[in-house]
Amino acid sequence: MFDQKTRMPALEHAPPGREKKMPVPERHFVNSNPLQPPFPAEMELALFGLGCFWGAERTFWQREGVFSTAVGYAAGFTPNPTYEEVCSGMTGHNEVVRVVFDPGMVTYAALLALFWELHDPTQGMRQGNDRGTQYRSGIYVHDERQGRLARTSREAYRAALKQRGYGEITTEILPAPEFYYAESYHQQYLAKNPGGYCGLGGTGVECPGG
Repeated sequence: MFDQKTRMPALEHAPPGREKKMPVPERHFVNSNPLQPPFPAEMELALFGLGCFWGAERTFWQREGVFSTAVGYAAGFTPNPTYEEVCSGMTGHNEVVRVVFDPGMVTYAALLALFWELHDPTQGMRQGNDRGTQYRSGIYVHDERQGRLARTSREAYRAALKQRGYGEITTEILPAPEFYYAESYHQQYLAKNPGGYCGLGGTGVECPGG
């Protein structure tokens, strides 16, 4: 079963999904800012996949300059998937965190450094004990500048990891696909459930320039 879930599925095998979008709260549970657009004009978006999205989202909403966060699914085939469909391994989706941030307070480069240090980007289709395509490492960029910064940071972190004996980075860097919100109970999950599961574990290697 694990072998099946760690291989990307073919489009023809993906669940058909649905047209109806997932209902989500209007406001962020922690800071009460909007969970959905429109956002203030000065804000920018970042989209990351780095394992279980509960712990990842918590770290990003705690960062100064982050206006709002939401968890969801992206980079797969099934429109508006459910959590159960994503966990089946057949949608191709990744568990992702969308970060809405003020670039005057926190830079995209700083968010990239946080991304790298939060997880082990050499593990392929898993993070720790969480195994499956939805736990893969990914950066989904919204413009060429983000793409350039993402690729530069990947090379810098690859060199830093190599010095510490780690293998090759498996992180995918792709144009940002459509973001599908996860179910309401997933949003800011660890604020609602402080003792909840968080499977994230970094390498302990600092990101150069972070």
